Amino acid sequence: MTETTSRNETDRRPDRAAMAIGVGLGVLAAIVAFNTAGLSGGAYSRIGPAAFPYAIAAFLTVLSIATIVTALRGGFPERDHDQRTPILWIVGGLAAQLLLLSSAGFSIATGLLFAATAKGFGKGPLWLTVPLGIVLSFFVWLIFTQLLNLSLPAGPLEQLIR
Repeated sequence: MTETTSRNETDRRPDRAAMAIGVGLGVLAAIVAFNTAGLSGGAYSRIGPAAFPYAIAAFLTVLSIATIVTALRGGFPERDHDQRTPILWIVGGLAAQLLLLSSAGFSIATGLLFAATAKGFGKGPLWLTVPLGIVLSFFVWLIFTQLLNLSLPAGPLEQLIR
């Protein structure tokens, strides 16, 4: 039993996704350190405005190294494979909202996002979630525009109130 377990642990390959995250953390640390080098001020004390960003860069560097080492050793647990269909529904809903926001208005665009997200999570048929999402989004639009006096894109549905 221990022979099988130890063989499986040594057979694990480096985790490329975790290594990419570790490299990304290292790049982020380098960007923070490079941008912090341009800060000036704080000459009256030893701790100036650059101390905290340098501490963040150092922490990101340590985190990057630890992530890369753990990825090379295969120390991260196996992840489940993503299902593409729910991701496509949600990303499609976001794209539809971005494309329709200025022409269809907040309520319709966000209602479609609501329905696509619900479909991505496997909840409700579209004939039910689209109108429900539009009604909920319309109430959100009312709250933001009438009570909070904030500006959200108005489409044909919102123009009925104005």
